[in-house]
Amino acid sequence: MKSFVALTGIAAPFPDADVDTDVIFPARFLLLLDRAGLGRHLFHERRAQAPANEPFVLSRAPFDKAEILVAGRNFGCGSSREQAVWALADFGIRCVIAPSFGEIFYGNCFRNGMLPITLPDAEHGDVMLAATSGVPLTVDLNAQEIRLSEERAIAFQIDPHRRQALLLGLDQSARMLRPLPVTADSRAATWRSMRNTAMAASRRKIANTTIPPPSTLIARRRPSGSESVDSAAYSTTAYSTGISV
Repeated sequence: MKSFVALTGIAAPFPDADVDTDVIFPARFLLLLDRAGLGRHLFHERRAQAPANEPFVLSRAPFDKAEILVAGRNFGCGSSREQAVWALADFGIRCVIAPSFGEIFYGNCFRNGMLPITLPDAEHGDVMLAATSGVPLTVDLNAQEIRLSEERAIAFQIDPHRRQALLLGLDQSARMLRPLPVTADSRAATWRSMRNTAMAASRRKIANTTIPPPSTLIARRRPSGSESVDSAAYSTTAYSTGISV
C-alpha cells in the first residue's frame, strides 16, 4: 500500500450531503472484478446527468486531476461496498475531507491507503471555499493539519494506529503482523492490567465462597479401640464451644 505523508494540490469541491456509495459507484458495475479502471465509473450518474454547459466537477479542469475531494456531510453512507473507495482511488483521489462519513466507508478508506478527514462545520467551510476558489492546499498527515496558506492551518485528528499505518504504507495484514513499539508506559499499563485482572478474579472467588457459621462446624469422634460402637455411639464436639455433647 502506498504511504501517505503529505499531499499538496487542487481540491475538488463536492458539497452535496448524504452521498451514498451507490452514487459514488453504481451497483450495476459491481460485477467488474478488476480494481484497475473502476475510476471511469466513479459518480457515473452524476456525470451523465450534468448539463453540457456545466460538467460534473470531476469532469472539468482543473478538478479532473484533483487528489483531494472536499465532500458534504455523511459522505459514503449507505451500503458497505468497498468498490466506492476503489473507484475513488483509481480515479486518483487520495484524501477526502467532510464533516462526517458513513462508518463503513470511513474504515474502508484506511484499508485502501486513503485519508478521510472529519472537520467541524466552520473549518470545513473554509476548506470548501478554498477548493471552490481553486486555491492549492496541503494535507500534512505527519503534522495532522491542513494548510490553506502560510498563515492559515487547520488541525485534525486521526487514530494513532491508523495514522501510523498510512505514514508507513501498511495494509491491514501488515498492521496485524507488525508489533507495536514497547515503551515504559506500555509495560506499566500491561502490568496494571494484569494486576487488576488478578485482583478482580480473587475478589470474585471470595465472594462466591460460602463459609458456614461456627455453630454448624460439628465433628464426630470415632470410638477408640476399647469401646464398642453400641456403647460409645458417636459423640459430637461443637468446635465453636469445645463442649462434648
